[in-house]
Amino acid sequence: MENKKKDKLLLFLLKDLSFPLIVGIACAAIFAGTHMYVIHHTGAFNEIFVVQMLDEGLNGGDYAAAAGFATGFLLARILEGPLVGILDIGGSLLTGVGIGIPAMMLAAGVESPINSFPLALATGLVIGLVIGALIIIIRKIMPNGIAAGGTGIMMGAGNATGRYLGPLIILSAIQYSIPTGIGAFVGGAIFYKFERPIAGGAIIGAMLAGGLFL
Repeated sequence: MENKKKDKLLLFLLKDLSFPLIVGIACAAIFAGTHMYVIHHTGAFNEIFVVQMLDEGLNGGDYAAAAGFATGFLLARILEGPLVGILDIGGSLLTGVGIGIPAMMLAAGVESPINSFPLALATGLVIGLVIGALIIIIRKIMPNGIAAGGTGIMMGAGNATGRYLGPLIILSAIQYSIPTGIGAFVGGAIFYKFERPIAGGAIIGAMLAGGLFL
């Protein structure tokens, strides 16, 4: 009985109609994370430099950088997704939906979907349903015989660029406080010694030091 239920769930998840729903749920969480960041200053699902663009808008009222950079990523990934056979969650959803669309809304004076947690969830869900539907529609109208290529490059790009975020995380931790900066440096050094991503060690070190000394 259990196997039949699992098979039915698997068949449901593999249907084209399920894709917009999955993307919608992911976007609801991401948009709600941006709400958490705007209201409580924590929770954004993004790289530090992208969130910094949103910060500049929140502090100075100029959302051009965040809106232009992040929304450009979103549009490119929506068009790219059907061609390569994979939706780049980092560029399209985390950056585009998490930063680009909220930045455009705030620039236009539409603040309710970002200031309200229930509205943020609902807004993210609707955005995700639209994105998922667009990708499925593009796939349906693509000419036959076009293969899904380049997925390895897409999936590896984030890992290749992520190694350069370690020093930036350490500098950000130092700006926050000396103890977290030292913790980030020590954590990054330990991870480097054992040939692990420096960014992960810096984050763990900063969190442990911040929790102990602040």
